[in-house]
Amino acid sequence: MKAEVRTLPPLDTHAKANKKLQFKKILNNYQLYLFLLPALIYFIVFHYYPMYGVVIAFKDFIATQGIMGSPWVGFKHFERFFDSYQFWTLIKNTLGLSGLQLIIGFPLPIILALMMNQIRHEKYKRFVQTVVYAPHFISVVVLSGMIYVFFSNNGLINNMITIFGGDSISFMSKPEWFKPLYIGSSVWQETGWAAIIYLAALAGVSPELHEAAVMDGASKWHRILHVDIPAIMPTAVILLILSVGNMMNIGFEKAYLLQTPLNQPAAEIIPTYVYKLGLQQAQYSFAAAVGLFNAIINLILLVAVNKFAKKLSGQGLW
Repeated sequence: MKAEVRTLPPLDTHAKANKKLQFKKILNNYQLYLFLLPALIYFIVFHYYPMYGVVIAFKDFIATQGIMGSPWVGFKHFERFFDSYQFWTLIKNTLGLSGLQLIIGFPLPIILALMMNQIRHEKYKRFVQTVVYAPHFISVVVLSGMIYVFFSNNGLINNMITIFGGDSISFMSKPEWFKPLYIGSSVWQETGWAAIIYLAALAGVSPELHEAAVMDGASKWHRILHVDIPAIMPTAVILLILSVGNMMNIGFEKAYLLQTPLNQPAAEIIPTYVYKLGLQQAQYSFAAAVGLFNAIINLILLVAVNKFAKKLSGQGLW
């Protein structure tokens, strides 16, 4: 007898069958997909639809002629920005401020979460959590006002310095003091709040792992090092990628509020520069070009650090 030869269906048939199956699943669970609709509408209306306005970076925008009616100028505004005497100062200030904030501010929530996770007295733990979370709810405007009150020439810190026989320091006018004030206040305000996600990750660690480590004679330090830290490492990697990908978008509000004519050489960053040009001087096309350059640098950093993190730890955003 001749053996029957079975032919496999073409790949197109499999693909069509999979598509039909997926479509049926969506129809069967349409209520769940409806929950995504508000978020989808939000991103389309407020994030994707306005993106067409990016074209003004390549035009000389004239309000009376509209975006599409304004003349094309190509890379004129980008060349103007690159040739500007402020270009390297803005890059240095932006990357320096965001880099220092990342180096100092990123590990501190991890350390704080590990420390709070070791507190066994529940009432004391809740009190500590409340104290370290509270600064997050202070608005940036109020925080900037507090910095002026404490660090101005007649502020509390200078009064204490003079009481102990020292000379008062012009914290708000010296450029070298801008970064310490900015980063120090950010650490004070955000460290406790940023530790929440790490505490949530630590709460998911199985107690059996700690019990097994104790049975093997591991000290508290060894359990932190070999149980707790590996448990939060995937979360830390994802947050690090997001932080690096957002380096160029360092907080505009506080930098702008803490700027003075004397500390501006260290306080002027790309977001404040774009605000002054775009809204105060109405140079919309030039400001859009600088903002687009800023976004492209962020995208490059995000893709690069995601690829590096994936090679190093196997964790990534995609």
